[in-house]
Amino acid sequence: MTKKVAVLLSEGFEEAEAVIVIDVLRRMEIEVELLSCQDRLELRSYHQIRMFADALLERRMDQLYDAVVIPGGPQATAAMAENELVVEFIRRHDRAAKLICPLCSAAARVLAANKLLQGRRYVCSGDLHQEIEDGTYVAERVVEDGNLISGQGLGAAFDFALTVAYRLTGDRTTTQEQAVHIYHENWQAPQAVH
Repeated sequence: MTKKVAVLLSEGFEEAEAVIVIDVLRRMEIEVELLSCQDRLELRSYHQIRMFADALLERRMDQLYDAVVIPGGPQATAAMAENELVVEFIRRHDRAAKLICPLCSAAARVLAANKLLQGRRYVCSGDLHQEIEDGTYVAERVVEDGNLISGQGLGAAFDFALTVAYRLTGDRTTTQEQAVHIYHENWQAPQAVH
């Protein structure tokens, strides 16, 4: 069965983080749907690039995805933190043990701001973690804790995307082949446990 991922976008989202994740997941034949957390499909990114979401979040509130990806961007994550639909959407997926995947500032600004880290280990960008009491900060590129996969920022976006893809598919060989194919030499599939 094809895995399905929701990527949450709000005005000012970090476009490179979003596109890298979308690209890697689609290479792995994972279905990705871009959901606008605002009242329109056309959004401007952090660097003023116009992009279109596939659907409005409000129209997908009753749908359950295998993972929810939340790219960074200061304006976007601040807006998402205050958006009740976003918070409920993430909370419902977390309760259902679906993957929750914040990148860059999203772990701090969206999850921690709404008590959604729940003591789990995470990483975020910069020094945002210094004011967070909801989780345990770990200074690594990608941190996994149960169904939470967090990424440090744009520089870790490929590691983050490949980790999410591997967790969704469990396909070590294909994920590693994709890492090699895109010349991303940092990411290595976890060794098989016997």
